[in-house]
Amino acid sequence: MVYDACMNERDLRYPIGRRPDLDPSDEAVRRDAIASIAGHPAKLRAVVSGLSVAQLDTPYRDGGWTARQVVHHLADSHLHAYLRCTWALTEDGPTIKGYDPAVWADIPDARSGPVEPSLTLLDGLHQRWVARFASLDAGDFERAWTHPTQGRRITIGDTLLTYAWHGDHHLAHIEVAKHRHDG
Repeated sequence: MVYDACMNERDLRYPIGRRPDLDPSDEAVRRDAIASIAGHPAKLRAVVSGLSVAQLDTPYRDGGWTARQVVHHLADSHLHAYLRCTWALTEDGPTIKGYDPAVWADIPDARSGPVEPSLTLLDGLHQRWVARFASLDAGDFERAWTHPTQGRRITIGDTLLTYAWHGDHHLAHIEVAKHRHDG
């Protein structure tokens, strides 16, 4: 995505659009999503490489998170999703514990801590997650967990597609923040 200074704040919230409605039972769709998740850590490192402190501390939109907070959010969120998938594989339809990403993004280490620990966490986490997804058979992608506040059943297949999109979504936010600071 090339940042357009004329984008309105609504566009900046979803710079690549909302998650596409793809079919998690389609093997090719799953394969593409797994490849996307495999590539996220390197893409994230590339997009933050060389960013100044000021660029890391620039929000991607008015009232939005800074690039630094986005990096830490990716580590927090993807770790939660990995664990949710693990619970769905090892328990029968568990209800998971929720968390408020906005509150987590506002704790001191997320607001001002170095991004390297989260980048390192994502390197290892995504290696494990990709290996896990690659080891599953088609039926495993139908296993599910339940969100405590939404009350809806979420399959491993849906989680895979959501997080393939989620990584790209936040990579675009960091690109926007970088260009907003430079602009």
